[in-house]
Amino acid sequence: MDINRFRARHGDRRVLERIDTGDTGPFEDKDAAEATIDKGLERLEQRQKLLYAQDRYSLLLIFQGMDAAGKDHLIRHVMSGIGPQATEVHSFKQPSAEELQHDFLWRAVKALPARGHIGVFNRSYYEEVLVVRVHRKLLDAEHLPADLVTKKIWDERFEDITAFERYLTRNGTVVRKFYLHVSRGEQRKRLLERLDDPSKNWKFSESDILEREDWNAYRRAAAEAIAATSHRHAPWYVVPADHKWFAHALVAEIIVRTLDELDLSYPPLDKAQRRALEKARRKLGRSA
Repeated sequence: MDINRFRARHGDRRVLERIDTGDTGPFEDKDAAEATIDKGLERLEQRQKLLYAQDRYSLLLIFQGMDAAGKDHLIRHVMSGIGPQATEVHSFKQPSAEELQHDFLWRAVKALPARGHIGVFNRSYYEEVLVVRVHRKLLDAEHLPADLVTKKIWDERFEDITAFERYLTRNGTVVRKFYLHVSRGEQRKRLLERLDDPSKNWKFSESDILEREDWNAYRRAAAEAIAATSHRHAPWYVVPADHKWFAHALVAEIIVRTLDELDLSYPPLDKAQRRALEKARRKLGRSA
């Protein structure tokens, strides 16, 4: 699968126009992709074990997208085969009163993955240049000094995010970011399903409808954020999300290839460790 054509180029503000939300890559339908999806999840499980054993790198996966883009479903599916002891999923909701008393990266820093672990951010600090940008009243709630709230604040936040992600990379945290790119029509369909299906009623929020009214503003904010912060050390991938199965296949493939680039391996054993293994083997043999 050619994953590079879904990778956002720095400065490309038309990336959301360029990538079709209904793209299914090399697959005609879900059945054609099924074997690839299963293989991708199997490969991901193997790489995750190496990441954990080597204990040198950590992996931070960031997921953003419109309401009903499929973030929750994708995270559950793609991460289903990975050991829970080495994976943490953090869903960032509206900031608490305590969080609003700190800088906008503070709550994310507390949730970063340890070495050997995979951290998943369901939404992230990017909300600070998305929802906060669309709804200016949220910025007022952050208690910033008035002289710091200028027309340049979004560009300054892009700079801060870029510097933060470069810092993470230089300290062994690999960052990959995914924007689930869903069409307005598909979002409408999924929101209606939440209304029509009793088992999905709990997912519905009136805010989903209100936020839909700001569709164009969110698209512009997302396109600008992606263009400004997609760098080699922390790239964005725009994932066509009208077909959930393709989104799953593409994200799994990107994660696997990312881990492959790290040249992971199990740590070598020294002489003392080998002797301990042999001793344990002999004891087990006698107890049989």
